[in-house]
Order: sequence, then C-alpha cells, then structure tokens
Amino acid sequence: MNNNSKNILIINDMPGYSKVAMAAMLPILSHMGHSVYNLPTALVSNTLDYGKFTILDTTDYMEKTIEVWHQLGFQFDCITTGFLASAKQVDIIRRFIESQKKEGLLVMTDPIMGDDGSLYNGVGEDTVENMRRLIGVADVIVPNLTEAEFLTGLYRGRAELTAAQAREVVDALRAFGPRSVVVTSGQDADTGEHTVWGYDHRTDAYFNIPYRLIRVHFPGTGDMFSAVLVGELLRGKPLQTAVKRAMDVLEKLVFLEQDELEKNKGIRIEKFLDVLND
Repeated sequence: MNNNSKNILIINDMPGYSKVAMAAMLPILSHMGHSVYNLPTALVSNTLDYGKFTILDTTDYMEKTIEVWHQLGFQFDCITTGFLASAKQVDIIRRFIESQKKEGLLVMTDPIMGDDGSLYNGVGEDTVENMRRLIGVADVIVPNLTEAEFLTGLYRGRAELTAAQAREVVDALRAFGPRSVVVTSGQDADTGEHTVWGYDHRTDAYFNIPYRLIRVHFPGTGDMFSAVLVGELLRGKPLQTAVKRAMDVLEKLVFLEQDELEKNKGIRIEKFLDVLND
C-alpha cells in the first residue's frame, strides 16, 4: 500500500477516443499511486481535432453521483477540474468543492476554452464568464496563454508578451481569487523563448521557466501536464519545482511520440508511463 496515496477526483470530459481529458489523466495519477475517482462533465465521441464530434452533457449524472457520494461519505484530498459543459456545472462543482473543504484539500482548475489565440468551437463569452467564477475557488489554475487572455481581457490574440505584460496577466488572473497561477504555452517577446509564467502564493514569488518547443501538436498534452503537476504537488513539491517536473515529463513524452503519424489520437500515455519514474 502506498502510504502517500491520496484520493483524487478528476472532473473533466470522457472521450470515446483519443488520449485527452480524463483518458489522459487517469493513467498518470494511478501510476503515481493514487486512488483516482472520476466525474465526467460530458461524454465526447472523439477530440475536436477530427472536425466531426458529438457531445453528451452529463449534468444530471453529476448531480446524482455527488448525492450518492455524500451519502457514502466519500472524501477527497484533491479535486481537479477541466472541460465544463454548462453554467449549471460550475454551480454544482463550486458547491461540491465547498462541501469538501478541509485542511490540505488541493483544488486545481484548468479552464479549458481555447488555444492558439481563439476559443474552441461552441465556446462563447458565457463560458469565459463561467470559468471566471470557477477559478475563484481554486488553489492553482493552469490556463494556457489564450485562456489567460480571454479570462482577463488583456492582450487577446497575442502570442508573445513581455515580462511586464505577462505579470500583468498573472495579477489579473489572481484578482479573480485563485491562490497560485501557472500560464502555459507563452512566448517571451523580449527573448523569443517559449516559457511558462507563474505565481506561487506560498512563497509570494513570480517565476518563469523557459522550455524547448517541439513543433508537433498532440491533443491532451495540457491534461497530462495537469496530471503530473497535481501528482508532484501532492508529494509536497513546491509549485515551481512541480511545474518544471511536469514540463520535463511532457517534453519527453512529445519527443518519444513525435513520429507517430496519427497525432489526433494523442500520446499513448500507457506506453510511456516509465517516464514518470525517471
């Protein structure tokens, strides 16, 4: 039995195909020795990258499941949230997080809405507003730069920010209520380096960590980043150390899978779980 095992709840969509969202996070957190529960916000036929997809909203199931879990007395050490299908789901999750509040509970939110300067198909300003409400109850949020810009209204569509602009975005995100902030997939306008910007509330310190960009696209890499980050934080690692570890793991995974022809199926994470042991 792993003495460091935690009860982790993943609230995210469940894909019928592709290693994204819940399908990407479950293997990682299970491999790290945790008891993983899942609460799907939607069933999605496949990643949106294929151009055709269908989505089943599971809000009713979420409400009934939470009611049963309350009756069973289930308690969680960590709750991590990703894709949400409606404003009602935001309310459900906020209430559930409040009901689980205890010393040491870690809440991480990935406000999944868009990338590459624009929102995903079917995502509008109402979703942005819903996410603003959700990030306010999080200990750590991990938006990419596009999502950070839409949440704050600052520098929308910009792929590069100066260090001062990046701090402005980070502070604007902090104003919504999250304790710590990690902005992924940015580029420093001063140096040209691809970088992750962040703020750690425990040390009251800002940080930026450059990374090597491998020019291939796999859906689900953000979910894998989030899973490794959560796992490292639950081990007691400082935020900046945990972020660097998640970045290193993702770089290895992308490198190992980069020659796979069908990128839309995502990284076959079960094949490379040994990377987590390095």
